[in-house]
Amino acid sequence: MLEELLQKLQAITADAKSALSAASTPADVEAVKNRTLGRNGAITALSPMMGKLPAEDKKAAGMAFNEAKQGIQAALNEASARINEKKAEEAPAVDVTLPGRAWPFGRKHPISQTIDACCSIFRRMGFIAVSGPELETVWYNFDALNAPANHPSRDPQDTFYLPDGRLLRTQTSPVQIRTMLGSKPPVRIVSPGRCYRRDTPDATHGVHFHQLEGLYIDKDVSLADLRSTILKFAKEYFGTDVKVRMRPHFFPFTEPSVECDFSCVMCGGKGCRVCKNSGWLEIMGAGMVNPAVLRNVGYDPEEVQGFAFGFGLERLTMLKHRINDLRIFSDNDLRFLKQF
Repeated sequence: MLEELLQKLQAITADAKSALSAASTPADVEAVKNRTLGRNGAITALSPMMGKLPAEDKKAAGMAFNEAKQGIQAALNEASARINEKKAEEAPAVDVTLPGRAWPFGRKHPISQTIDACCSIFRRMGFIAVSGPELETVWYNFDALNAPANHPSRDPQDTFYLPDGRLLRTQTSPVQIRTMLGSKPPVRIVSPGRCYRRDTPDATHGVHFHQLEGLYIDKDVSLADLRSTILKFAKEYFGTDVKVRMRPHFFPFTEPSVECDFSCVMCGGKGCRVCKNSGWLEIMGAGMVNPAVLRNVGYDPEEVQGFAFGFGLERLTMLKHRINDLRIFSDNDLRFLKQF
């Protein structure tokens, strides 16, 4: 029986080497491997014969099995190396004179484009863009800005509070407080960023939105300086034909306070559905910085004055591009974003 086993091993090895010498593809090599050394291969099928051999023949049979497996494996490696070398020789050379592969560039989100455009306008007027944390304390978000304890904006129904007492900022005004605490007048900054308020999402409202607020603190700053700054911004952003008007209003952090309207960019001030036939669009709130706010940051209201303003960037973007639903900005629809 030993002689029979040895003959079969020799035949399998010879057949495998012959097939591998003629192999021309990796698939041919893999087929020989599966046919001989695989789970259902010829070498594996002979293993039960080992158990039927006398004890004195098992050592010789084991050595024969190992030699057959090693011989076939060596032939497999040699065939693979030969095929890979031939494939490398036949591969076309790389033409280094060809231009590189062009990768497509992404586009900035329309809100990001609006932020860049607004900051660019205000930089040309001497303002510096600054940023601050979105997670704020009550003091920076309300107390330092002269918001009374019973102000509606402090209510948990309007503001996102965390268990540790901090909150998601409802405006970018805390950036102004942080800037004034860290520097002396004059201060001339704009602070764009994301804000959060509890609201029911619809075409014009959302739980997160973007604001840009401005602040100018120096000696002899007046409401006329505020109006000229806003008028300059309006004409730069919407065109030279736009007009600006101010209406009395109230904000805790400014005194006096005003609402700033721009002439309707849809109808040119003639009256339409967007401006409710008034010819004007409410764009921003503004005013002279309240002396109480100046004292909260260590400034002397008798020595310096200033103005502040703020507006929603989504509303500005909607007007600029004639978009009628705020929710589309956060849908991540590439068909929409590719238009910008």
